[in-house]
Amino acid sequence: MHEKRMYLASIKPKYAYRIFAGIKKFELRRWFGLKPVQGSVIIVYASGNVKAIIGEFRVGRVLFAKPNEIWDALSEMKEAGIGSDDYQYIRGSKYALAIEVVDPVLYTKPITLKELKSIIPGFMPPLSFRELRPYEPLYELIVRKAREQVLRAVRENFI
Repeated sequence: MHEKRMYLASIKPKYAYRIFAGIKKFELRRWFGLKPVQGSVIIVYASGNVKAIIGEFRVGRVLFAKPNEIWDALSEMKEAGIGSDDYQYIRGSKYALAIEVVDPVLYTKPITLKELKSIIPGFMPPLSFRELRPYEPLYELIVRKAREQVLRAVRENFI
């Protein structure tokens, strides 16, 4: 499965696990010139004490506005899964993004920072997020394998 666009995002574990539990329906980001495309995929690197790629989700709607406008729009949506602590992250930035989380998939086995660095020396997770090209070693050697493990686990449960 090759998408047109993929992104690697660093997300604090508390928020990352809310995404994969189906609680958090939007990921908030300060805008720094990069806006994910609807239908693209975001690979989730859980930062903090986890330090691992743990899963991915497809991008639904992308709201782009001033932080207070994003907050107002999400506050009107039922079950957006966003709290005031989420808003604190984008507060003070000139513009912000609210990225709708669609079809989150938690990988069967997290890919730790130590493993990432052993495969890709010098690998550093992004501070926020960055575009990921399908020909990059991160995709070819790591993400593709994680996806294959998920598919294998699904098949084993249905066969």
